[in-house]
Parts: sequence; structure tokens; C-alpha cells
Amino acid sequence: MAGSTYGTIFKITTWGESHGKGIGVVVDGCPAGLALNEDDIQSYLDRRKPGQSRYTTQRSEDDAVEILSGTFEGKTTGTPVSLAVYNKDQRSKDYGNIALCYRPGHADYTFDSKYGFRDYRGGGRSSGRETIGRVAAGAIAAKILAQLGVTLTAYTKSIGPIQTEIFDAAEIVNNPLYMPDANAAKKAQEYLGHCMQNQDSSGGIIECIINGLPAGIGDPVFEKLDARLAQAILSIGAVKGFEIGDGFAAAAACGSKNNDGFTIAKDGTATKTSNHSGGTLGGMSDGAPLIFRAAVKPTPSISATQKTINKAGEEIELSIHGRHDPVVVPRAVVVVEAMAALTILDAMLLNITARMDSLLRFYH
Repeated sequence: MAGSTYGTIFKITTWGESHGKGIGVVVDGCPAGLALNEDDIQSYLDRRKPGQSRYTTQRSEDDAVEILSGTFEGKTTGTPVSLAVYNKDQRSKDYGNIALCYRPGHADYTFDSKYGFRDYRGGGRSSGRETIGRVAAGAIAAKILAQLGVTLTAYTKSIGPIQTEIFDAAEIVNNPLYMPDANAAKKAQEYLGHCMQNQDSSGGIIECIINGLPAGIGDPVFEKLDARLAQAILSIGAVKGFEIGDGFAAAAACGSKNNDGFTIAKDGTATKTSNHSGGTLGGMSDGAPLIFRAAVKPTPSISATQKTINKAGEEIELSIHGRHDPVVVPRAVVVVEAMAALTILDAMLLNITARMDSLLRFYH
């Protein structure tokens, strides 16, 4: 299987399946001398692990991470950092009834079409548990970025039709949906309750804000920062849409309204008078907060009866059993944040070679 590696300088390769022995990631290109231990990574994994609330799968996994290589005496050595999380609560028997059929909304049919063979237990490589490796690697990237003055904040902007109306950063961790609006979170929980009663699921939107990013990160043609972020976010299994800044709303705007003006701040630096572009211009960061959103589809595993076919080509009805999230958005928040951190750090490392004066400062 190709395509399990992401990044150019800060490069990650994820491995493992939902019902295999474990899930993990190898991080290559991590600078030596970074103070790093399991707690730095565990705090991120705890945000995506199952069983956090009634709105997540009740699969009982502590998702405890082990650093297998790449550190010595609490610091990275510059060699590949290998991280592993061992699966402990697989219930493969829950998937016996779908071994020979194709679940609507899942990758069963496409896996069979491509490989002629698939691991049907929990989706195998296409399971949401694959994101453990992404989050673990993203935690390392986020720690490096923090030392460079760059911070990332992702949160749930909407669940189904319920939209957040205010932004209170402190509220994000105070409700099980990771919403920055307590009132919206209450309404969203009621909405999810109705979905669950109807044996159904919901999707939503995740927003991410990146602060402290200097201007000029990214490249103007194929490696646009917007394009790299889009690839990173759309590579997350449940994500079906991506927009940055005003996104699709810009298509209905006039240029006079959509353009961001410039002015000189009190400290003498250039700054924008608005941020419709979402923090990028010409594929490069412009110094304003970088803001993007990801559209997450409803969980496809629902117990309501659905029509599908089996491998023999027969039309059948299917009801999916097992432990599944009625909404994946809350657990995907940290996945979006992690993929953004990996993309931003890699772009910043690549940017070091963009100017001769930067090379001279580094080597002289």
C-alpha cells in the first residue's frame, strides 16, 4: 500500500490497523535536542481516544503511547522517532455479519476493487483508529511550533444544523463536543440524542485557527500553503470538504468586499484591515491568523437498516452492530489540529532555504 507517508522534511509514516496488534507512526526529520516524553504526546491522544462521553464509541482503549526510538535522556536525538499504541479491546466478532457485504459509506467496496482482499474487522487501515499515528506525530510538531511562537486551536464549529454563535476558548474543553459556545453545545447534545434514538448519526464542521505564523510560509505554485493544508485535512477519512478564509462564500462576494486592505500597525509592521483570505495570499502566509474549516460527514456505521449488496452481487438489507460513534466530529478535532501542525512545521522547515540571507545566518 502506497500513500502512508506524509511530509517532505518533517516526514511521518503511519502503520497499523484497527483490530491488529497496534497502531503507530515513525517520525523522520525531527530536530535533535527537543525535550520529549510520553506525556507530551499522551495529552493529545487523550483528546481523540474512545469512551469520552455517550457521543463516542464505547470501545475501551487507554491509547497509551510508547516511545520506541529517537530519544535519549528525555531529548530527541535527531534519528527517527517511533511511537506505538497497542490495541487492547478489539471485538472482531462484531464485524462477522459484514465480512461478505459492502457497508454503505465505508471503503469496503473500493478496498475489494483495488486489492481484491480486505481486513473487514473495523475497517482495517481505513478505520478512524489510523489517526492515532497522525495525532501522536502532530503532538511533536505542535511542541516544536509552540517554541517558534506558533499556536493552533481547533474546535467544533457546528454539529448537524446547530452552529456556534460565540467563541469562548475556555469553553472548548468544558463540554464533550469541544464547542466554544456552551449554549450551542447543549443544543447539539439534544440534537445528537434524537439522532441516536433514531439509530442515526450526524456530521459537522471543525474550524482551526493558527496564530503566530510569520508571513511568507508556503510556495506560490504547486506547494501553496492552502493546497498543502487541503491535502492534509482531506486525507482524514471522514472529511469531505475544506475551505480557508471566507471559502465558498467568496464566490458570492464582490472584489471590493473580498479584498483585504493593508495598513501599518503601531509597531511599524504591515497588517491587514480584514481577513477574508484566511491568512494566505498567493499560496503563502500573510501574517494574519490562518483560519480554515473542515466538513465532516456523518458516521456511516449506523444500526438503522440500509440497502446494499454482498460480494456475490445480491441485494441485501444490512443493520450494522458494534460500538460506533454517533458523531466523529469531537474526536476529529485534535486530528485536524495535528495534521495542520504537521503541515505548518514542514512548510516552515522548507522555508529556511528560500533566501540566501537565511542560509548565511544559519551557517555563519
